[in-house]
Amino acid sequence: MNAAQLGAVVKTRRRELGLTQIETADLADISTRVLSDLENGRETIRLDILHAVANALGLSVGLSVQRP
Repeated sequence: MNAAQLGAVVKTRRRELGLTQIETADLADISTRVLSDLENGRETIRLDILHAVANALGLSVGLSVQRP
């Protein structure tokens, strides 16, 4: 999953829950700018931030590590 796809999942889930970016950012204890960047695939997001957003939205995060 690339950054744009991840952002789309987060934005869709936030909207399904009827939350604003401000409400979601408050729940995840991050700034609205960071959330906006995540939702729009503009920036690589730290794992702790992704985990916080996922928890706020009732999502889970999985990680797969593969050799090239």
